[in-house]
Amino acid sequence: MANELVLIIDDSRQTINFITDYVLKPNHYRVLVAQDGQAGLKLAITQRPDLILLDMSMAKMSGMQVLEALRARDFKIPVIVMTFHGSETMAVQAFRLGIKDYLLKPFTVAEMLTAIEHSLTEARLRRERDELTERLLKSNHALEKRLKELNTIFGIGKSVTSLLDHKKLLSRLVEAAIYLTDAEEGSLLLVDNDRELLSMAAARGIDERVVRSFRVPVKGSLPGSVIESGEPLILSGDKQTSITDLYSVRSLIYVPLRIRGQIGGVLSVNNRHQNRTFTNHDLRLLSTLADFAAISMENTQLFSEVIHERNKLATVMREMTEPVVVINSDDDRIVTANAAFSNALGLNRLMVEGRSIIELFHNQILADFIATPTNLGSSHKSELLLDDGRTFYATLTLIPEVGRAIVMQDVTHLKGLSQMKSDFVSTVSHDLQAPLNSIKAYADMLSLQGELDDKQMLFVERITNGLDQVTSLVDNLLDLNSIEMGADTNVVIVDVTRLAEQAVAQYQARAKQRHQQLVYHQTDQPAPVIGNERRLQQAISNLIDNALKFTAEEGHISAVVQVEDKQVIFKLEDDGIGIPPANLPLVFDKFFRTEDSNHPEHKGCGLGLAISKSILERYNGRIWAESTPNQGSTFTFVLPLANGDTSGLPTVSRETMTA
Repeated sequence: MANELVLIIDDSRQTINFITDYVLKPNHYRVLVAQDGQAGLKLAITQRPDLILLDMSMAKMSGMQVLEALRARDFKIPVIVMTFHGSETMAVQAFRLGIKDYLLKPFTVAEMLTAIEHSLTEARLRRERDELTERLLKSNHALEKRLKELNTIFGIGKSVTSLLDHKKLLSRLVEAAIYLTDAEEGSLLLVDNDRELLSMAAARGIDERVVRSFRVPVKGSLPGSVIESGEPLILSGDKQTSITDLYSVRSLIYVPLRIRGQIGGVLSVNNRHQNRTFTNHDLRLLSTLADFAAISMENTQLFSEVIHERNKLATVMREMTEPVVVINSDDDRIVTANAAFSNALGLNRLMVEGRSIIELFHNQILADFIATPTNLGSSHKSELLLDDGRTFYATLTLIPEVGRAIVMQDVTHLKGLSQMKSDFVSTVSHDLQAPLNSIKAYADMLSLQGELDDKQMLFVERITNGLDQVTSLVDNLLDLNSIEMGADTNVVIVDVTRLAEQAVAQYQARAKQRHQQLVYHQTDQPAPVIGNERRLQQAISNLIDNALKFTAEEGHISAVVQVEDKQVIFKLEDDGIGIPPANLPLVFDKFFRTEDSNHPEHKGCGLGLAISKSILERYNGRIWAESTPNQGSTFTFVLPLANGDTSGLPTVSRETMTA
């Protein structure tokens, strides 16, 4: 190793010059020289050389005395003794005092170099060992400190997730901040609702009077500058810095608390007495604790909101007069139910939750209703006939991560009224057919009694048109009543693909009259369903008739049939006038007609879509509409694919359907 310092203690200038010029300097050693023992000992004490070359016989102080003096001071400097023949006994004594080697004068350059390297090698190893030991101790100390920090942060993290006492948690955070940064005091400042003042929400080491009276404005104050900038602040110095009139510090750290994207407070530590400057490592530790504090405060807000929402939901459930029950998606067990549900069904409310709703009722209709697949964002609706004769209209909705909610309405009375209405409509419709046919016959006979003038012809035409409208209304009412009563018993396997093809072909002439494009996207894939052929044809025709009616001239209507997930899907799209959002839920209601002053020509009795809906629901289908005003509408219905045991049902062939 070059540049090591070697001290030569010898009273012979010739020996000194030889060692210096031929041994040490050519090999890049630094040289100290003393020509007597006393001067050499002084240099050894003050300069601490890496190696001493010591002559044993010198004036003022012998080599042995120098060794004894070094031994007394516990110096670990390696020494090579230079002596003459006949002094071996002295060399033995010198070894006992700790020398590394001895050379007999005269010696060669090689002998001296070998002795120097041998002696310095051990010293080098000892120095490296001492340096490694010191570094290891420092590393162990740093690891212990880091472990202490991690354990503290881990404990705070557990508290954030488990401790519900918000004030206690904030106090623990401030304590941890003081502990990790070796600060004298700590506090947590929060902004008021008006974002004008900061006050202490938690503090440690600070006088209680200061905590209670602490109020600083956001504008113009040190902690306020952190709120406004969103950046941390480190303050250090020998003099006191005033935070308020009653509160001054020497050094501090302010770290912002980001709560839901907004700076809501400041976490701080400070020293009021000791002149200790905080480091960037302290800042990182405090920033971590500030994140925990922000999470804790946000959790508190969220917890309060959850409690508030839960109380609101409990109030809504309690005040609702309709029975409501929420069941688990996996095993149909009841998660919660309101009092109306228990009262309406004669159940003990305390014994309902956790029970299987199927086991409670033993009702196959209810079991089938619950087992019906329901997509997210849509509801499944059906009538439930209970064993006691009551009828409920139930709506099942999928709620993610909660289960399935069922809202029920007792429609037993309404079902009776509906039956009375159906009976009345059926009776009146049948009674109207005879006089209508008679009036039409007499109107037709008027033209046979002689030539009519233009005004008379106009009157007859208006009578005939009115009769046609009334007759169509009566026919639709009879159709709707027949569908709702389930009078269509001729159920077969029907190919919806061919039904759609026929319906589109039927309306091509009407579309051409208005220069409209009516397109059917042909597919060879069969789409078999179980139903009444004439009724399903009627459902598709009503949809196409509606689309043609509400699509402007030169408009475009397209139909497509698909088979997906064991379902047949029919979709009809147009670029017509669309349906206002407020009217969209009502388009399938009986007698509903959109009031549109811009299109007075759109007339009808409002039964076409209602009839289509009744037909499709009769065969376990669903229909819905999507629309954007002035851009168009899409009507979609789905029917179960006929892929089960249909051996007992007749099949309508393509030849029969196209004949």
